[in-house]
Amino acid sequence: MSTRLERDSLGTKRVPSSAYYGIQTQRAVENFPISGLRMPAEMVRSFALIKKAAAHANGTARKLPRRHAAAISRACDEVLRGRWDRQFVVDVYQAGAGTSFNMNMNEVLANRANELLGRRRGTYAPLHPNDHVNMAQSTNDTFPTAIRLAALMALPPLHEALRELSAALARKGREFQGVVKAGRTHLQDAVPVRLGREFSAYALAVAKSDEAIAQSARVLLELNLGGTAVGTGMNAYPRYRRLAIGALRRWMKLPLRPAQDMMERTQSMADFGRLSGTLRAYALEMIRISNDLRLMASGPNTGLAEIDLPAVQPGSSIMPGKVNPVMPEMADMVGFQVLGHDATVAFAIQAGQLELNVMMPVIAYNLLQAMHLLTNASHALAARCVRGITANRLRCEQLAHRSLALATALNPHIGYLNAAKIAKESLATRKSALELAIEHRLLPPATARRLLDPHRLSRGA
Repeated sequence: MSTRLERDSLGTKRVPSSAYYGIQTQRAVENFPISGLRMPAEMVRSFALIKKAAAHANGTARKLPRRHAAAISRACDEVLRGRWDRQFVVDVYQAGAGTSFNMNMNEVLANRANELLGRRRGTYAPLHPNDHVNMAQSTNDTFPTAIRLAALMALPPLHEALRELSAALARKGREFQGVVKAGRTHLQDAVPVRLGREFSAYALAVAKSDEAIAQSARVLLELNLGGTAVGTGMNAYPRYRRLAIGALRRWMKLPLRPAQDMMERTQSMADFGRLSGTLRAYALEMIRISNDLRLMASGPNTGLAEIDLPAVQPGSSIMPGKVNPVMPEMADMVGFQVLGHDATVAFAIQAGQLELNVMMPVIAYNLLQAMHLLTNASHALAARCVRGITANRLRCEQLAHRSLALATALNPHIGYLNAAKIAKESLATRKSALELAIEHRLLPPATARRLLDPHRLSRGA
């Protein structure tokens, strides 16, 4: 491999000649061959936006020649288009606070900008990664700002997926509104419900999760960019923060604003915990709903068999004709993984010390990975499962009439203890509560039929 020799404050090292990254990135590659995982694309894009905003501010304030600022901005635009994605090679598990990733970005942009100015890679003249691309910045203000921007970038697809799933469940709620079935509590017979009401409730749960996620993300609009190393703004001139954040606000079309307290924003990662917590809560709802779908579809001959899930692939390598609830199973596994992501974020957040939390890279990766997984799983669950669910109306009706809990409707007329006797006898004899109420002449037949009609009982409030 052809290489070039570069120098930093620790000495010299050879870097691949074709690389746009430089010596500090090369050191990180050698130091951290940990997982093979790379920062999510949103982190690359958000960092490129921050560097472009810094170049804009520095050029506007005449801290950087306009020609040089334009070259950095053009290099940033190329990164934003994905042209240099393969140049971001630092492992997720890297130097604390994300310094390695920040320098990876600084070196790529410096080398590409110098190339645009007619210089060779590795010369770092006239533009240096630290002195010019990183001007008025620190990893400690750019990295948390990048996490916030990256999460805001990942939000619209997540909201779209949750709205899609909620809408699909709501459509099934309307479609199944006339289907009466046995309710169940403690996995035992309960009073009748409408299958449509169950699905409508699922739809509302997803919609509420969507709103909670949106609410928790609003705090991400407050940025500590310009706080530099510890939130004091050292090495950043007075106009920098306003110019840089103003540029980001225009480009992202979001109401971004400077932090109320730069030091607090640099020290605390709690807003990522709030967002991660709402992702966790949604993951729990998705698991619950998926498990209900699996249970209601269990069978087909030996389970509840109240609904049929669409058959999207064969279910067994040995049992012919078996079809499994693979989409809800996938959603369960995604949900479990997101719970793990949230736990990692929580542990990393509490590990902050004094003026800095050095665990930001693992916060960024786990937060964004959870958002990606929930986005994809919600979309797949809606498109390949919920939309194709059908109701086994006859089976639902049969089970509703056989439910022991129908005797509950007799409480106001014959008393709880007498109704309990009817339920016990029904279980022992396999006769329905209606048959026994008529047989024991507890009520006139017409009255008994009216009181124990599952359709009437399941109308609800």
